[in-house]
Amino acid sequence: MALDRDLLEAVRELDVHDLRRLLILTQAQLESDGVFNSAKRPKVRLRSQMVKCGKPSCGACPHGPYWYAVWWEDGLRRTRYVGRLLTEA
Repeated sequence: MALDRDLLEAVRELDVHDLRRLLILTQAQLESDGVFNSAKRPKVRLRSQMVKCGKPSCGACPHGPYWYAVWWEDGLRRTRYVGRLLTEA
């Protein structure tokens, strides 16, 4: 299920205090659903990547930076597209 663009934009506009509150809320919800164990929480890092669109007529490649969350889970490297971030990390 993809997240709604309006929701993602609203999260990007939150200040540090509200982001911490959102983190606490989501962790509590996931723990209560049995999906998340904070003791075994993976360390998630953000990385930027420039992406080629593959169009032969594109003169602006590569595009970006686009941001990805990266973590290790069950011995596998997982990535999830985050989108364009407003500030460089």
